[in-house]
Amino acid sequence: MANEHQTTTYMMLEVAVLDVKNELGIDFEKDFTLACQYISTTKGYKGHSLRKCLERANRYILLVNWEDLKSHEIEFRKSEVYQKWKALLHKYYDSFPTVEHYETVFENHV
Repeated sequence: MANEHQTTTYMMLEVAVLDVKNELGIDFEKDFTLACQYISTTKGYKGHSLRKCLERANRYILLVNWEDLKSHEIEFRKSEVYQKWKALLHKYYDSFPTVEHYETVFENHV
């Protein structure tokens, strides 16, 4: 019998650590809401969440599920919608975000 908690997922997870300039968090969050319309139209996009760090008020983590690496690196990053995303959000970053890509090895949902 297969482990009911173990799943096989072929999605790729983009993890971006975003350090926002001091005192700009509220404006960043508002513009992020607007920017969602751009990323969500990209081929291979599967969903995302933005989370705020509890220990560092100006740090966020962006988690984006993509069908595969190409969906992020080519379909999004090389598109016109990325330019719109960038125009809305990049002005808030204290330094360019660290972005890494992960594949699922094990996943457990309760």
